[in-house]
Amino acid sequence: MRRREIMLGAASAALASIPALALAQDFPRPGMTMKYVVPFPPGGLTDVMARSVGQKLAEALKIPVVVENKAGGNAQIGADLVAKSQPDGTSLLAITLTHAANATLFPDAPYQLLRDLRPLALLAGSPMLVVVPANSTITDLRDLMKVAKTRALNCGSSGNGTPPHLTMALFNDINQSGMTHVPYRGGAPSIADLIGGQIDILFSNFPESVAHVRAGKLRALALCSSARHPMLPDVPTTAEAGMPALLVENWTAVMVQGKTAEPIVQRLSAELVKIMASPDIVERATQQGFRVSAKGADEFAVFLKGEVERWGRIIKTARITTDG
Repeated sequence: MRRREIMLGAASAALASIPALALAQDFPRPGMTMKYVVPFPPGGLTDVMARSVGQKLAEALKIPVVVENKAGGNAQIGADLVAKSQPDGTSLLAITLTHAANATLFPDAPYQLLRDLRPLALLAGSPMLVVVPANSTITDLRDLMKVAKTRALNCGSSGNGTPPHLTMALFNDINQSGMTHVPYRGGAPSIADLIGGQIDILFSNFPESVAHVRAGKLRALALCSSARHPMLPDVPTTAEAGMPALLVENWTAVMVQGKTAEPIVQRLSAELVKIMASPDIVERATQQGFRVSAKGADEFAVFLKGEVERWGRIIKTARITTDG
């Protein structure tokens, strides 16, 4: 009797898998169109990366791949759209560190990142850059660590709960200091005020500040990365500068609807990793301030879970909210 139950169970499981396998074998079908949803405005780095990757993906799959910008709600509108899409592999979502933080910042969000979406691939990361005005008396990261404990420093960011804000919170946590957070509406106005001396420091998105460093308007103290960047070869990493735990990259990656069949997930994952290895994509990404660090679905899933847990702890410790 027990053997019969086992055989029936195995047969049922096999039958249940037939639709998913059939769907995967038929993927992609002629006439199919894929949406690549970017939950940020056009022209930003995530958008630029998605368009480069989307073009290559269209060539590989031989179907149209249309990038759609669905900005708003702290990048939640676009994410929710894909989370509620059909699980057929035709709706992709561009995500960043912001989404890992949102898992804690928005406990009542209309979707759950790790439940309603599946990781496909990590594409690349852009390290945070610690910058001060060119005429600042703070000369290097060790100096900043000392000064932050002895006097009040105003630290700007592109908004509450954004990667620059989170990086400041991580610095304070490691250094046991208390810099004052000054949120702006975007990276550009915060950098303008830093150059003008209205604030003391920024933990900046690399692409937003690198040109100002190279022009001599800002001084870079350290790169929050494990390796130096070819665009600023003389700027030390945080490990070299005295704070090895301050590692932060504003990465970009791709997810798909959470119930998408495993064969489709693995096919798309393999294509994305292959695309990120192409020399023209690597060159373009490097020029934009990214460091290509492609990881497939399984490896990215582990990474993403770690990022959600890491930033969840920092957000709770620093009592970060999106409105203060």
